[in-house]
Amino acid sequence: MRDSEEPSNKRVKPVVKSNSLTGVITPVKTPALKRIGQSISRSISFRTEARPLPPAALRPRTKASSFPRRRNSQCWSDTVESHDLTAKEIKRQEVIYELTQGERQLIDDLSLVKKVYYEPMLKLDILTESERGQIFGTLDSLIPLHQDLLSRLERLRGSEKTVGQVGPTLMDWFPCLEAYVTYCCNQVGAKALLDQKKQEKRVEHFLRLCQESSFSRKLDLWNFLDLPRSRLVKYPLLLKEIQKCTPPEHPDEDSLPDALDIIQSIVAEVNKKTGEAECQFYRRCLAYIEDSQRLQEIQLSRFLYCHGELKNNKGQRLHVFLFELALVLSRPTEDKDGGQVFHVYRQPLPNYLINLEEIPDGEPGGGGSFRGAFTGGNDKVKNCFRVSSRGRSKAHPYSLQANDSFSKQQWITCLRRAIVQSRDRTSLSSQSQLCLPPDPILCHIADLSLSSDTDLADHNSR
Repeated sequence: MRDSEEPSNKRVKPVVKSNSLTGVITPVKTPALKRIGQSISRSISFRTEARPLPPAALRPRTKASSFPRRRNSQCWSDTVESHDLTAKEIKRQEVIYELTQGERQLIDDLSLVKKVYYEPMLKLDILTESERGQIFGTLDSLIPLHQDLLSRLERLRGSEKTVGQVGPTLMDWFPCLEAYVTYCCNQVGAKALLDQKKQEKRVEHFLRLCQESSFSRKLDLWNFLDLPRSRLVKYPLLLKEIQKCTPPEHPDEDSLPDALDIIQSIVAEVNKKTGEAECQFYRRCLAYIEDSQRLQEIQLSRFLYCHGELKNNKGQRLHVFLFELALVLSRPTEDKDGGQVFHVYRQPLPNYLINLEEIPDGEPGGGGSFRGAFTGGNDKVKNCFRVSSRGRSKAHPYSLQANDSFSKQQWITCLRRAIVQSRDRTSLSSQSQLCLPPDPILCHIADLSLSSDTDLADHNSR
């Protein structure tokens, strides 16, 4: 028997289906709202590259905490002694109960953050008032918002602990989630500032003590601050599950699709605004060595396709940003206050001028543009691709290496999409410039001067 094989008499716990929707498959595309959450568990990828606090040994405590270490995984069927419902209706009640319990748990967690983190930081003067406001954002205002939904859902439960119609309640409450635009847009800067403050011994010591406490469930502060975002993106999933379990002719048949449209539009709006805030934040963090690096395409970009760490052909670690209209390579560093700064490396590339070349694994790595840096002592390269510019003398070709094959494919997918969309945009802009402007005399005669000028300006801006 090989060492890697497990003994045949090992007990294996059977796999069972769960009523929880936590394991729902995530979409392939990674919107800005989701990328913010991924910064918790991934150290490199298409989001902020800060890492959570490393696990530390728990200290023995003489007094047990009043907060449970783990969540109670109780289901709806555990709360009733008997029922006469179909399997489909039981499933519907389970999902509605999960929605209700999720609200209760979120309220408990947000209240915990306020009591354990925010208020002690205020009393101990660990952070300034401005720093607390930036890190915690509008979190305090979210607690009564979710308390409102919880009370509404609890009022819907009948004497037999079942919920009949839930659609109108959700339709009426979902517009309140527009408050998440402000909270989620603030998270990009909040995460960066929190990581910066963790470098201070006093802050790091306080956060570690909290993380080691039993009430934290081994989560750090950022895990808790990210809970509202993860809750927001779960509402459409829960609603779709309720809709699947709702039979025809049910009172919710007409209201659930409308409620789903409302929450999906709110999530899309929050994601759009979060992407814009993320793009603006990292644009401000760029430090240019030469004025020629300040491409107009960088300033006009409204969002980021992705960003993360890559190696160049010299083995240097770079932080690469794929903006809407430009690719920027940078070297990350810190300013005098410990804030993150990205010094622009060489010449950025407008996306519409990029040529992308995927380098197959196994291509000889010695000499040439690779200089042997990618091989790590071997003769073959892995997870590499090359970008170059069409017709730009100052822009050198860049050979880049990702950490693994998955990251490489994500970069290539995003680059291809960015190139196509940027070239389409450039083509449309060129076609619009070929159109003759309207004759001002004729426009004056037709009394259409103002509207024509406005429409033309709007068209060119697109």
